[in-house]
Amino acid sequence: MSATHEEGTGQRTIRVMVVDDHPMWRDAVARDLAEAGFDVVATAGDGPQAVRRAGAVTPEVLVLDLNLPGMPGVQVCKTLVGAQPGLRVLVLSASGEHADVLEAVKSGATGYLMKSASTQELTDAVRRTAAGDAVFTPGLAGLVLGEYRRLASEPAPAASDEPKAPELTERETEVLRLVAKGLSYKQIAERLVISHRTVQNHVQNTLGKLQLHNRVELVRYAIERGLDDA
Repeated sequence: MSATHEEGTGQRTIRVMVVDDHPMWRDAVARDLAEAGFDVVATAGDGPQAVRRAGAVTPEVLVLDLNLPGMPGVQVCKTLVGAQPGLRVLVLSASGEHADVLEAVKSGATGYLMKSASTQELTDAVRRTAAGDAVFTPGLAGLVLGEYRRLASEPAPAASDEPKAPELTERETEVLRLVAKGLSYKQIAERLVISHRTVQNHVQNTLGKLQLHNRVELVRYAIERGLDDA
């Protein structure tokens, strides 16, 4: 970790928790984030401790290592995302193995950053993750989008008698189409000439209407309906 990246004045403080089993690394990341203006509400050194503490302090962003004692990082992610729908998980790992990246995404992580990242890259990634963007180390984003497409090609569960999903507005559908194409919220805002916050609101409304929990499920929903090719 190197030079810090200060939070701009007037921005609200983002609540962050850092989970890593190496004390020196964990403390360094927590210190860098705190110096950059984030509210580091807790740290943890193993899986069970992470689940307990995150349940108590309810962070907005969990910066999570995958290789943890007691419980694998992917299980921590799956457990916490299921229990705290508003939580976003940014994996910070030494592994660039495709299997690890895909497993993290399928467990609910919205971002994956290598530990070789600079402090500025980390703080920017945490800020973007909190805003709802999918953030990946360069070279991994294409892999993840390919996995979205693969998941969408799998047979859907047998239809039940559940009520039909609510219809989306024209703007919500437009935003969903761009999300499925892999654009960040910032890029969508620029494309549609609307604010970043408006994009977030449309995505949150869409998630609520469709009873989905995260961006992975949302992209899968869109690709299954061919919206990424529209």
